[in-house]
Amino acid sequence: MNRSLKFTIICVLCLTILGCVTMPKGFLKPSEGYLAKRQLQMRQYDSNDQEEIIAAVAGVLQDLGFILDESESKLGLVVSSKRADAKHKGKIAGAFILDMLSALGGSSSNCVSQCDAEQLMKASVIVRPSLKDSKTVVRVTFQRIVWNMNKQMSKVETVDEIEIYEKFYNALSKSIFLEAHKI
Repeated sequence: MNRSLKFTIICVLCLTILGCVTMPKGFLKPSEGYLAKRQLQMRQYDSNDQEEIIAAVAGVLQDLGFILDESESKLGLVVSSKRADAKHKGKIAGAFILDMLSALGGSSSNCVSQCDAEQLMKASVIVRPSLKDSKTVVRVTFQRIVWNMNKQMSKVETVDEIEIYEKFYNALSKSIFLEAHKI
């Protein structure tokens, strides 16, 4: 009896404390620029043939140098990746000069080893039917993982460069048009 009473009191105290916690202000509010980012990542097409669009997406990604990692047409998902060089000659030269100045000053620094060396670009595409009409919605996100000269991961970020998204969607629009007209 004594044990169950202690357990009940502890549970009531925990629930009381948790009941006092409030949600932070703006917790569910999307971040600034969310709508602009979403518009950059999404396009609608006047076709309801998801499999045709998924095939076009796969072809465009391969044309852009990506390797298909996963594709699940029933779910409307295509995931791909490509490795690329991330070295920036100007940053490496600046880091080398800083290392040399540090050595001349009697201290040791290793700025060159912190420079970016290699990156893995990932593209994730979701293809789904539109809720309003017989259109198909395509959403693509590009991410990159960067490793420095010491082979340590230095960055993981979503790519927000407009040119990359425009290049993808221009090629996809052409591919869908050509496929629709059997050209």
